[in-house]
Amino acid sequence: MILCFDIGGTAIKVAEAYSADKVIPKGRVATPTDDFDAFVAVLKDEIDNANTQPEVIAFSMAGVLDPETGVANMANIPCLTGRKLQAELETILGLPVVLANDADCFALAEATVGAGRGHDVVFGLILGTGVGGGVVVRGALINGAGGFAGEIGHGPITQRIIDDPAVTLPAFECGCGQAGCLDAICSARGVERLHHHLHAIRQDSPAIVANWEAGDPAASQTIAVWIALLAGPLAVMENMLGAGIVAVGGGMSNSPALIAALDVAVRDRCLRRFERPLIVPAQCPVEPGLVGAAILGLQHYKTIAA
Repeated sequence: MILCFDIGGTAIKVAEAYSADKVIPKGRVATPTDDFDAFVAVLKDEIDNANTQPEVIAFSMAGVLDPETGVANMANIPCLTGRKLQAELETILGLPVVLANDADCFALAEATVGAGRGHDVVFGLILGTGVGGGVVVRGALINGAGGFAGEIGHGPITQRIIDDPAVTLPAFECGCGQAGCLDAICSARGVERLHHHLHAIRQDSPAIVANWEAGDPAASQTIAVWIALLAGPLAVMENMLGAGIVAVGGGMSNSPALIAALDVAVRDRCLRRFERPLIVPAQCPVEPGLVGAAILGLQHYKTIAA
């Protein structure tokens, strides 16, 4: 059995996994963000209360690990930042530990039991509070130790002059410290920022998308600009990776019409001509962070048991 944890800034979700398609959620507890001892105590309680002794502890985490040093950077969980987390947890818990960033776990889940089944290369795209991603090649993460590959949301690449509709944009500041990142303008918060910039209207992203679906002119312009900003970088990513499918998760993926419109725009810009959808909503039936962690744990168990 693989005991899985999806570690977020607010809650820790827990599951027991016996295979990629048998991941059983066990509930959630509040995340001790500032107290490492309390964080470890939560993990020990879940291990003690598991139905059977786990073979591996697997984590999906809202952050990244330096691929060379193993040092964690978890912006919303300060007590984990700066630690060589895998080594520390293995020592404390006395069990094998695997960790991956949540976007990577999402991508792995989609490649294995979601929209990416049957494709050699899968790009998992997060369009939610932020813009993120992960890459899976032939069933394995392309960067098993880091969590940086696929992070299309960061880097000063956002187009500032749009021809259709004709708009000139500032380079919006991003939480990563740069300006002009897709994360700053194409995430859910970014759409809200864009809408306010274009129309001086403050609305949340679900309302903007719903108004776009209803044909509202202001929302239609906002979404047209959003698609123009995002489609080009996604087409470049597709040209680099040759992904068979791009599975989209996060709050923005709740609108099938929005993802379909983005898909048309991306396919129009790709070198490869697709006669089928490329950008599709995620399909993983269980929490993808837990499923992705489970898959990593199962893969690691096969390695150590061989």
